[in-house]
Amino acid sequence: MFIQTETTPNEASLKFIPGVTVTGGSSHEFLDLRSALPSPLATRLLNIEGVVEVFFGPDFVTCSKDESLNWSILKPEVFAVLMEHFSSGAPLFKDGQDTSGAEDTRILDTDSEVVGMIKELLETRVRPAIQEDGGDIEFKGFEEADGIVRLKLKGSCRGCSSSSVTLKNGIERMLMHYVPEVKGVEQVSLVPRRSSLRLRLFPSLSSLEIDAYNQVLDEEELIALDEFAKLEARLEKKKTAKEENA
Repeated sequence: MFIQTETTPNEASLKFIPGVTVTGGSSHEFLDLRSALPSPLATRLLNIEGVVEVFFGPDFVTCSKDESLNWSILKPEVFAVLMEHFSSGAPLFKDGQDTSGAEDTRILDTDSEVVGMIKELLETRVRPAIQEDGGDIEFKGFEEADGIVRLKLKGSCRGCSSSSVTLKNGIERMLMHYVPEVKGVEQVSLVPRRSSLRLRLFPSLSSLEIDAYNQVLDEEELIALDEFAKLEARLEKKKTAKEENA
């Protein structure tokens, strides 16, 4: 098996192309070991020191690294993990999760004609171009009152300095051209710098360090992280109580 690599607009992300089907159509993003639990491959990749994010596309895997490390050091380890997995024919997910297609752009019976057109354009025109760069987009909704399409950038596009250009000069212009009801495109809101949720999750981090998280985690993901932190705290409390009673 020969695995190719391609650079992406995000210097911290590298696209690995194994030459075989990865998901077949859908995309999956893993930002930490907790989210990677359903996938043995994602878990192994995130256990490589310096790999901070893993993204599965239809026929590629994008890995993002800590900026303090070089790809020359990380690539051999990533190659070894990918080679072993795809050569073995092992499943991508433990539970046989369906990876045949994207759900966010699947047109539903309840969708309006405008939303259906937006989803079709995102699926047929935008998604292939974004995936060429090792990332993906996720449709989060359309606000009919103000004509705003809400999108989430994933993979190499997450935290990329050119993502705002991609949104405004690429996706927004195209959607506004083909769908007159669309007045603009916005990325899903990131959590405000001084929000109570951020301060509760990262009480010991400086504003600059917290801003690094703000570049890659939206509010929905931070809430999930918060719930996981609460669960860990409860388990630790039970463990301490058990040890004290022993």
